[in-house]
Amino acid sequence: MTLIATLLGRFVCGWLCPFGLIQELIHKIPSKKVRISSKNPAKYAKYIILIVFVIILPMYMVNMVGMGDPYFCKLICPAGTLEAGIPLVLMNESLRQAIGFLFSWKLFLLILIIVASIFIARPFCRFICPLGAIYGIFNPISLYKLEVNSNKCVKCNKCTKTCPISIETYKSPNSPECIRCGDCIKACPTKAIKSSFAIKESKDNIREIEIR
Repeated sequence: MTLIATLLGRFVCGWLCPFGLIQELIHKIPSKKVRISSKNPAKYAKYIILIVFVIILPMYMVNMVGMGDPYFCKLICPAGTLEAGIPLVLMNESLRQAIGFLFSWKLFLLILIIVASIFIARPFCRFICPLGAIYGIFNPISLYKLEVNSNKCVKCNKCTKTCPISIETYKSPNSPECIRCGDCIKACPTKAIKSSFAIKESKDNIREIEIR
């Protein structure tokens, strides 16, 4: 996971996450959309969830043999409920008979996220997902980056208006909140934003030095 984060950052969130795709499709349902700034303090909730439910609880709330439960998956994760829990329950009668409060609770959270996704772009990714929090930490240092050409940028703010996360890309192209969807690149009228791998730039620099 660290290797992927170092290479790609939150590119995984924008292009590989199946639950991200589901949220994208739900958000296309015609409705009045609510844009939440990338500076909203609610973005820090996923880091709290990462620390508490992924690190602290499994580390200290253990059974007799010292094993902790995956508490985020067990108590919160709506992706697991939708993509695994519900299909298993539908296909297995014995599991349907064993449904209790925990499954009902997670089903409630899933419905809440689905409804929120109609009005807000990727609410799970932005405010809940601990994996997104981990990948986001690596965004500023990952090899895959967004670059803004300051000579071409006219600060029209179209990148911010297009961004589903409302990031001011021309100011912070490698924000931890950026999911690397590429919408800002398409929206930029002067083509000032581009994506690239830092390793490619380093090779180009080496080649230029060798020529000189």
